Amino acid sequence: MINLVDVSLRYGEKVIYTKISTTIGARDRIGLVGSNGSGKSTLVKLLLDEMEIDSGTVERPSYVTLGYLPQDGIEVKGKTLIEEVATAFEDALELQKNIDEADEKMMEMDTSSEEYYDLLDQIGAWEQKLETHEPAKMKSRIEKTLMGLGFAVSDFGRDTGEFSGGWQMRMALAKLLLREPSLLLLDEPTNHLDIISQQWLEDYLTRYEGSLVIISHDRAFLDVVTNRTIHLSMGALRSYSGNYSFYVKESEANIEVLRKKAKNQQVEIQRQKDFINRFRGNVKKASLVQSRIKELAKMEIVQLPPQEKKMFFRFPPPPPASAKVIELKNMSKSYGDLEVFKGLDFHIEKGDRLAVVGVNGAGKSTLARILAGIEPFQEGERTLGINTVLAYFAQSQAEELDPNKTVLEEVEQASADAGREESNPRAILGALLFRKDDVFKKTSVLSGGERNRLALAKMLMQEANAIILDEPTNHLDIKSKEILQEAVRAFNGTVILVSHDRDFLDPIVNKILEVSKTGTRLLTSNVSEYIERIKKENAER
Repeated sequence: MINLVDVSLRYGEKVIYTKISTTIGARDRIGLVGSNGSGKSTLVKLLLDEMEIDSGTVERPSYVTLGYLPQDGIEVKGKTLIEEVATAFEDALELQKNIDEADEKMMEMDTSSEEYYDLLDQIGAWEQKLETHEPAKMKSRIEKTLMGLGFAVSDFGRDTGEFSGGWQMRMALAKLLLREPSLLLLDEPTNHLDIISQQWLEDYLTRYEGSLVIISHDRAFLDVVTNRTIHLSMGALRSYSGNYSFYVKESEANIEVLRKKAKNQQVEIQRQKDFINRFRGNVKKASLVQSRIKELAKMEIVQLPPQEKKMFFRFPPPPPASAKVIELKNMSKSYGDLEVFKGLDFHIEKGDRLAVVGVNGAGKSTLARILAGIEPFQEGERTLGINTVLAYFAQSQAEELDPNKTVLEEVEQASADAGREESNPRAILGALLFRKDDVFKKTSVLSGGERNRLALAKMLMQEANAIILDEPTNHLDIKSKEILQEAVRAFNGTVILVSHDRDFLDPIVNKILEVSKTGTRLLTSNVSEYIERIKKENAER
């Protein structure tokens, strides 16, 4: 369907691709992976014909239609939700409009005229084409898609300008899915979805008739949806015939085979060198020595692919903690007329590892801020254990960075404020993707993702026995998430996580706090077990 042949691209000194080639077939479901800066988004732009290359070709037949969902930046207003999403069927709506106008025109025409019969034939062609869109099912398809992505029926008549950025992206995704292009290009499609909506999207995409290319840092999502993986690294492209877990296993096995080949080759090279050195002065062996020298010169040395540097860090050891960490009694919270919590009783004990889950807008981040002590509430009590020491990460912390400081200065200051002279800010910044001269950037020039990662690095400087993390994996690639995951797993304290990334959460949490508009409930399980429970409950209704 689409072919990339020997594509090369560089920006100044930075090599993006070196003669990469691949094919995207009619039913491929591709996970596009690689560290930040490896060229994933650039490859999508190539497919969209929005990027010029230095050499090579991108072959795309004219019949192939593309649909692209960026990470963010889409905003619409002026129509109701239903009207906006119905624009996905613009072709069908235009056909219906043509048919209606032609019907009116025929009422005034001479039925015996040639023009009348020509128009009648045209209407027949339009109606036949319209049938392929199944107009009778359009409304139900729109409503089903919107509800699957988390919209309520009461949202259908609202102006699109009333919705936040995350919900705007859900609208864009709904329109894209309804258009059904030949190839869907999705850049972090789960970023703005809660766990339930993400499950719906997984089910939808597994049944999708076209091809998929998905950039995602959600390993569990990729494992369910994709059956092929393209890995970009250091200018090279490698394709694997399986999902992300298959790619990890296969790539590690390939490297191990190469290591063994390289080791065996070095043994053979040394054996030949020993022979040459031993008989170099022996006239009788001169021809053999020369033959071995020529063999060595012709030998193609087995090269291991360049490996990206792995980072490692740990949270500071937690100070001793009391049995009770945080307790809420009869807590109520409202924003004006909007009631978020009413009479909430809830406590967290030492050693709890809790995931806060629920649909967007249910109050997960609000609860995290209340637990952290930075969000006021109208009624009830919040009490901390005698020895509780909290550390809190929220994306809003990124807005409090000093624009006059560099990345490194911010983290060094956080380390000094925490009294942790023994800490290693450069190592933590490296683990969070700030490499080489990145640490000397002023915070004022950082992207939103970089600011979030810097805020997380500052939080990691604090000594605490209870940590509250609100969407800590946003803007982290899979390797960096694994590094953070291992650090949280190794943390010997209490953990409260707001996240929809079940692959990140499953090995960490032992309890689920479900937050909904009807209340909360506490379950002893990980996220995958919770999802299975929800599916079972829905099936029994």
